[in-house]
Amino acid sequence: MPQLPDDLNAVAVRTWCSLALEALGRERAEIDAINVYPIADGDTGTNLYLTVESAAAAVEAVFAAHETGATAPATADAVRAMAHGALIGARGNSGTILAQLLRGMAGVLAEGGDAAHLRLALARAADAARRAVAHPVEGTVLTVAAAAAEAAAGEAAVGENTDLRAVVHAAYAGALAALARTPEQLAVLGRAGVVDAGGRGLVAVLGALVETVTGQAPVRGPRTGPGRTPVPVDGGSVVGLPVGGTPVESGAPAGPAGEGPLDCPEDGGAGPAFEVIYLLEARDEQVARLRTRLDALGDSLVVVGGDGLWHVHVHVDDAGAAVEAGVEAGRPYRIRITHFATESGHDLRVQAEPAQRAVVVVVPGDGLAGLCTEAGATTVIARPGEPPASGELVDAIRRAHAREVVLLPNDAALRHTAAAAAEQARTEGVRVALVPTRAAVQGIAALAVHEPDRGFDEDVVAMTAAAGATRYAELAVAERQSWTMAGICQAGDILGLIDGDVAVIGADVPATARTVLDRMLAAGGELVTLVLGEDVPDSLAEALEDHVREGYLAVDTVVYRGGHQRAPLLIGVE
Repeated sequence: MPQLPDDLNAVAVRTWCSLALEALGRERAEIDAINVYPIADGDTGTNLYLTVESAAAAVEAVFAAHETGATAPATADAVRAMAHGALIGARGNSGTILAQLLRGMAGVLAEGGDAAHLRLALARAADAARRAVAHPVEGTVLTVAAAAAEAAAGEAAVGENTDLRAVVHAAYAGALAALARTPEQLAVLGRAGVVDAGGRGLVAVLGALVETVTGQAPVRGPRTGPGRTPVPVDGGSVVGLPVGGTPVESGAPAGPAGEGPLDCPEDGGAGPAFEVIYLLEARDEQVARLRTRLDALGDSLVVVGGDGLWHVHVHVDDAGAAVEAGVEAGRPYRIRITHFATESGHDLRVQAEPAQRAVVVVVPGDGLAGLCTEAGATTVIARPGEPPASGELVDAIRRAHAREVVLLPNDAALRHTAAAAAEQARTEGVRVALVPTRAAVQGIAALAVHEPDRGFDEDVVAMTAAAGATRYAELAVAERQSWTMAGICQAGDILGLIDGDVAVIGADVPATARTVLDRMLAAGGELVTLVLGEDVPDSLAEALEDHVREGYLAVDTVVYRGGHQRAPLLIGVE
């Protein structure tokens, strides 16, 4: 039996993320089914799952990058990665609030993971989440988070030696009791006969925390009937709460008597038409002005984050204006706009017939995204340190709107993520083939031979062959002294990686690039592809083109601008 943690150290945080992901995976469909507030679009469980998936992936990356092997990473690194991963991967209203809850906890847990720090972390998280919502409403996940924090704080009265397990149990019990009361606080939940979906998701996350520190999943009692989940309430009794119910008509009603209107659409479907989500790089004072502007445009406004990176969520009728507000405030990216009527299946307009075939490609920068879009592909941008989650790839497959899709991940590290996305899309009736491209230049080569008019299998074989015939390399800057396949490198050295392994250690980009090209072309080649990073001058491409032309007859060179990408230079040789 694994040793149970005495505090929330890095290993415990990793376990918590993993168990939370498993719990949300089990309960995702049921949580989706009770999603009636603020929009009855049936995706709260999925959004929470994808948010935690991103958080868990970020924590795993910290462990993978830890070099000593003998000890775990620092707790501060793990909790900050968890919070950052949730922030960049947050989906929907509930996912955005969960990201802020995790961020609030991380700020305290980075300093310590004992019972006292956990109590403070839960309180800080509940307060941060409430402040992030423009118009907080009781009977939601905010209420459940506050109740968990209050119950955990109450454990202090038991004695100074209250341990971590007691605090976690108290927080979970407090959250369960608050969840049971949500239908009394929010009329739309009472009429539908359900508890708050976001609150139920938070209970699942806290249940995973209980299992992390005690080794046992919390017992919620036997089911009392079809579709009913028992939830302990006052005095520990059990009451059955429905997990499904009669769907609410388009939109959601006004709040309970005396509470004023809810921060959601009114009856009759008059609510905002679009959900707009994006990440934003901006200063604090710019975000304050952005909040004011977006609050005037729509509702369900949640802005979370800090330290220059923010996650923005809002429901509006004018999606363009919401994005423009972000442009004025800073640099928005990963923009996602969802039309509620279309997503909910209520759009009465005739939907466009799906295309027969499409290509979805992951690219490392804006420049290649434009190139691939021009070639007819649907793109997903993988920004430095922010690999896409499986949900983002599934969204791209849906956007492609085709019966058959070829998926090009262009990164060996995305193999499992892409496979999960492909499997999900297949359950939705899309025929998906995953071509295991390991680099962007392989994806370019595959896309170049794509022929939508030929048979699907034949097209996939041709694209796979083109990718496999392309050797790939990239230049990187060493961050620290390290052992490599080419010897010891120092911080600041230029590394030339060929097919994923360090093959050249150089002092500058031009010389290292020439050496890499010579190594690759020694085995032959007909075409060299160069993808330049944002800050790389055109003169480097010209010098490398001259080098190839002078040293290798009948070898052509093509140059692309990759934009903001991790590597200053990507190289492909076909």
